[in-house]
Amino acid sequence: MTRSSGKMATAGRNDAADNLIVAFDNNRLLTTVFGEHDEHLALIEQRLGVTVTPRGNRVALSGDAIMRERARQILQHLYLRASRGHDVIAGDVAGAIRMTESITDSESDSAAVRTRKKTVVPRSPRQRAYVEAIGSHDLVFGTGPAGTGKTYLAVACAAAELEQGRIDRIILSRPAVEAGERLGFLPGDLKEKVDPYLRPLYDALYDVMPANLVARGLAEGTIEIAPLAFMRGRTLTSAFVILDEAQNATSPQMKMFLTRLGEGSRMVVTGDPTQIDLPRGVGSGLDEALHLLALVPGIGHVTFTSADIVRHELVTRIVEAYEADHISRIGNPCA
Repeated sequence: MTRSSGKMATAGRNDAADNLIVAFDNNRLLTTVFGEHDEHLALIEQRLGVTVTPRGNRVALSGDAIMRERARQILQHLYLRASRGHDVIAGDVAGAIRMTESITDSESDSAAVRTRKKTVVPRSPRQRAYVEAIGSHDLVFGTGPAGTGKTYLAVACAAAELEQGRIDRIILSRPAVEAGERLGFLPGDLKEKVDPYLRPLYDALYDVMPANLVARGLAEGTIEIAPLAFMRGRTLTSAFVILDEAQNATSPQMKMFLTRLGEGSRMVVTGDPTQIDLPRGVGSGLDEALHLLALVPGIGHVTFTSADIVRHELVTRIVEAYEADHISRIGNPCA
């Protein structure tokens, strides 16, 4: 990626055409900003109801004055991102659109998580609040639907802390509820038994850290990925500990996990309370913990919604459809 001098775009008003003109200094960055076949501009048009017309190193924005200004801020944010050598994908555009509702580019950048492999920038106000909570609390709960970045951002924060020497190890855990924790019934050695349940954690690690550092960390024990049942009896010091899919932890398991917190450590617990896979009659430890610890000082809790989903746009629509159905069933139990 070619880096520019970092100059921001400039904007002017063409009253005759009721347009807002945004000019950019470095034409070579505009392919990244606009997207293939101008797909990023099309997304801005669709979401804001404005018309975006590229003309060389200038972009003409027409439509509602407030939406034109939001579009200008979005384009400047994407241009600044490209000028710093970062890729711009559709998810970044969607995130920038959400951010113009309440926060500025400088605030967003201040919450960026920088690892040796990449810089992870929060794409919504709640993601930003989540990253800030992780930085200021020893225990943070992140709850909400799939695709909102709960686990990914936590892993990125853990990787950054490890690389900066603030912690000695990363420990990632999940309840292996699909196997009922009865891993002995599965074929293969221990690693082969548990890996399918922990694969999403591996994926997140490899995305934010160089593969050789992940491999070395796993071999040396500075990175550990294990089922929740294996946490019993341990005291975790100078560690960044993440419990993923926590809605599938039982109440005794959750209490056991939370009390593993040792000196110099921090914990992040993520889960979706609407996706509990525990056997009928078994209560979720996540639900209980959120209730019991709601007023305990020093604990952070960020609740995500479908508006924070940063996967394919269709995922947002799917989640919203299920949420609407859930609400309708609560209102009409006989449905």
